[in-house]
Amino acid sequence: MTLYYAVITFIFGLVLGSFYTVVGERMPEGKSIVSPPSHCPNCGHVLKFYELIPVFSFIFLRGKCSKCKSKIPVLSTLMELLTGILFLIAFLVFGISIKFFIALVFISMLIIIIVSDIRYMLIDDEVLIIASVLIFILSIFEYGIKDALLYVLYGVICFIVMFLIKILGDFIFKKESMGGGDIKLMFVFGLTMGIPSSIASIFLASFIGLPISLIMLKKNSNHELPFGPYLSIAAIILFLSQIDIVNILVNM
Repeated sequence: MTLYYAVITFIFGLVLGSFYTVVGERMPEGKSIVSPPSHCPNCGHVLKFYELIPVFSFIFLRGKCSKCKSKIPVLSTLMELLTGILFLIAFLVFGISIKFFIALVFISMLIIIIVSDIRYMLIDDEVLIIASVLIFILSIFEYGIKDALLYVLYGVICFIVMFLIKILGDFIFKKESMGGGDIKLMFVFGLTMGIPSSIASIFLASFIGLPISLIMLKKNSNHELPFGPYLSIAAIILFLSQIDIVNILVNM
């Protein structure tokens, strides 16, 4: 039975990953997420149902549009696969529980953010608000109203910490060092993971992003780099691994 639920969860993640890519690509531009239907960005060919099967359609079509033969953007397929894998890991870590559903909401938000921040250097407020409300409601069932409100306070503290880091960064680099979306994202981190893991995600994100940033800046020194994807990856690692940051610090 566990295998059955695991497979269903993975497939569910693949399907939602495809949808999240559409949301991440369209919402920042104010476009509808349902119309027009999915199509080739080069020739406008509306995709048939068999061209919309997550991951497998990309493999079957060999990464090319069936009509104009132009290359299909690989980002959507990567996000589909990543979402499926992360949903599966969440199930294996938390089982069928309230924490599992919190994880699904958190992962869903982060996948959308990765797509939108890579494409447009933008983290949409609507995505953050919807995720925050859902996570807060689920937290009430998981922890009770008092502790759920405490996590809201954690979110506010993480927001303030990130805002102070931005002010420091702006002073050091003499230009805007961080977008407002990254600061707001830290509120959701605190709401979901608490303060220690949220603060740790900033350092882990910097560590993950440093080599990539150096390569990109070497190619183009004026190129602006989104921090949201690195924060998202770091948060996913810390949340799903359930690392006890406080215990690690105490025993150092």
